[in-house]
Amino acid sequence: MSELVQIVDSFENKISKLLHRMEVLHQTNLKLEKELVSVKNEKEGIRNSVLEWEEKYNSLKLASSMLGSNTNKTEAKLKINTLIRELDHCIAQLSE
Repeated sequence: MSELVQIVDSFENKISKLLHRMEVLHQTNLKLEKELVSVKNEKEGIRNSVLEWEEKYNSLKLASSMLGSNTNKTEAKLKINTLIRELDHCIAQLSE
């Protein structure tokens, strides 16, 4: 009978340890999930910032080429032609 009590005590001890470990892992998992959400939000903010800076860079490059910079004249001409085509398309739609 004593052996049976020891076996039961041993099982209780092991189950208690497993439950404690499960709780610790659950808390760690929650912490990691919060951290993941935080990192995703930070990544999205950085991505938006990069897109904003790319737009500013492209605008500056276009303005520079329109002011007489030789390096981007063809790009400026292509952009102007695209804008003119878009305007022509809009005018055509309005006249219909």
